[in-house]
Amino acid sequence: MSTYSPQEPDLAEHYLAERSGKLGTEGAFEVLRKARLLEAQGRSVIHFEIGEPDFDTAPHIVEAGIQALRAGYTHYGPSNGLPELRQAIARDLARSRGLDWADPENVIVTPGAKPVLFYAILALVNPGDEVIYPDPGFPIYRSMIDYVDGKAVPLPLKVEREFRLDPDELERLVTPRTKLLIINSPQNPTGSVLDPQDLDRIAEIAVKHDLVVLSDEIYSRLLYGGVHESVATRPGMRERTIVLDGFSKAYAMTGWRLGYGLVPGWLAQPMTRLMVNSNSCTASFTQMAGVAALDGPQECVETMLAEFTRRRAVVVEMLNDIKGVKCAPPVGAFYAFPDIRGTGYTSRELADKLLYDGGVALLAGASFGEAGEGFLRLSYANSLENLREGLARMKRVIEA
Repeated sequence: MSTYSPQEPDLAEHYLAERSGKLGTEGAFEVLRKARLLEAQGRSVIHFEIGEPDFDTAPHIVEAGIQALRAGYTHYGPSNGLPELRQAIARDLARSRGLDWADPENVIVTPGAKPVLFYAILALVNPGDEVIYPDPGFPIYRSMIDYVDGKAVPLPLKVEREFRLDPDELERLVTPRTKLLIINSPQNPTGSVLDPQDLDRIAEIAVKHDLVVLSDEIYSRLLYGGVHESVATRPGMRERTIVLDGFSKAYAMTGWRLGYGLVPGWLAQPMTRLMVNSNSCTASFTQMAGVAALDGPQECVETMLAEFTRRRAVVVEMLNDIKGVKCAPPVGAFYAFPDIRGTGYTSRELADKLLYDGGVALLAGASFGEAGEGFLRLSYANSLENLREGLARMKRVIEA
């Protein structure tokens, strides 16, 4: 039986490659670990930390996966994805985002959407190349940039602009070494959405400075008004935009591990080779479930969005009723990003206090970057009953 040895940390330092220490993580999973430990001790914990819809995958999608298993979709498939799914994705991108030039040959299907981010950065970024990314933003952006020895350049998102990036500030950050720009709309963790004028200016800057843009659109179907627009529709962006999307959020398919990227023709083969070298292919039966998701009825998305809309109203109202807390309604996704600077706590102090004193698990804004300090991220992918109870606990802890 294996036993722990005090020398194990020394062995890790001795054997592990230097780049292993450059990988970051997601704060949500660390907070979840702490919350589970409290629950194991008999404590009640309300979970607002994980960015996962609390809905089951729609029955017609599940049935498509089951039928695919029975039909023999249990073997290797093409590394860039089954033709049926790549065609369905291209059709959907044309229908939902006006990308009528989307070609199935430029679609790469991956086990979850993260590989699209990883492969794009591996394929494009040399050591020392600069990558501009949103701050606060999804922590894996920074992690992947650091891993390949790129230079991570944070672009602060400010509450005064409703957490939409400032194109003028973006252009000031561009240098001759800038290779890639990462944008995310609707945005994690703030729920902000780039408006058409923002997208116009981003495209102009990208063309002017010859930048590639990775547009993370994983929350594209979760909008509380208006229609999602992609920077890929702007002039000059077809050959310099990577659109990242997937099925986890809108179709409640996190466990199916199914994502995709629409990439320029010149990048399709290099990213496919990375897929060959890492995963071989995405599970075939999950891809057939993806076809059913895109081509089948969309009531499951509409029902989930309607429920998130109800929850959003309750969350924002109750947060604004807490002394020292302010929260504007998010425009997309399912996160509230309240300003807690009036409480006198740092975001990490308050997140810990709420977990240990109140039994409420949520994330410090600082875990999404320096510009997230003074805020918390609260996922309202939970029942209204739990949301009301968790927010009541927050009020008691903060106002005590």
